[in-house]
Amino acid sequence: MSYPEHPPAPGRLQGKTIIVTGAGSGIGQASVELFRREGATVIAADLKGADHVADAGNEHDVVRLVEMAREEHGALHAFFANAGISGGLASIFEQSPDDWQEILRVNLIGPFLAIKHAAPLMKERGGGSIICTASVAGLRAGAGGPAYSASKAGVINLVEVAATQLAGANIRVNAICPGLIETGMTKPFYDWARASGKESRLGSLNPLKRGGEPEEIARAALFLASDDSSYVNGHALVVDGGLSVSHPYNKQAYGVTSA
Repeated sequence: MSYPEHPPAPGRLQGKTIIVTGAGSGIGQASVELFRREGATVIAADLKGADHVADAGNEHDVVRLVEMAREEHGALHAFFANAGISGGLASIFEQSPDDWQEILRVNLIGPFLAIKHAAPLMKERGGGSIICTASVAGLRAGAGGPAYSASKAGVINLVEVAATQLAGANIRVNAICPGLIETGMTKPFYDWARASGKESRLGSLNPLKRGGEPEEIARAALFLASDDSSYVNGHALVVDGGLSVSHPYNKQAYGVTSA
């Protein structure tokens, strides 16, 4: 008995239009590639290295991206507000107000603009998903510089507030909190570790004992952009190899041995 051949199952994002900022490298680039493999039409934006040049912290540019989704594709199903800058590891006493303003403009005002302008278009079609890149540095001290950490803590609170203010609109707003991931932002740190023979120590503070890859964060973003996360809202999804489950400590001092 013969059976008809079935066509390949559609991707998890088939028919969806998605905007991704910070798409020129790292997490954003990996997400664009994965989203497209899963069937999405992606508007990839960054200051360089992406299809569309845009400053994620500039309202005019964000409006332009949303209007592009409306005019060229008729809808916007998801917005991944991923663009960010680190600002380095200078202390509070070394940073200037200008440093803080620029870091907050990109890292926190950028996601705010994404929510402000994407939500009305999503509401027109009955719902959508907004994803913002936060960080484990936004959960507690020790994982980033002062302004960067404060900006990412703000992102976590922003998605909670936005999810509440969009009640009834069927628009989910969530954050991803990556741990140590090899991206353009962390490249100097990775380069230093390799040059100094300390590469094996990268990620050594988390239970998986390794740093993460951009694709691992992209898969979390895929989950939040897809209907698989239809009941996930106002949540900060931590993807850090287990780093944030415990404060870093010295094993020898506490008499802890490995299994």
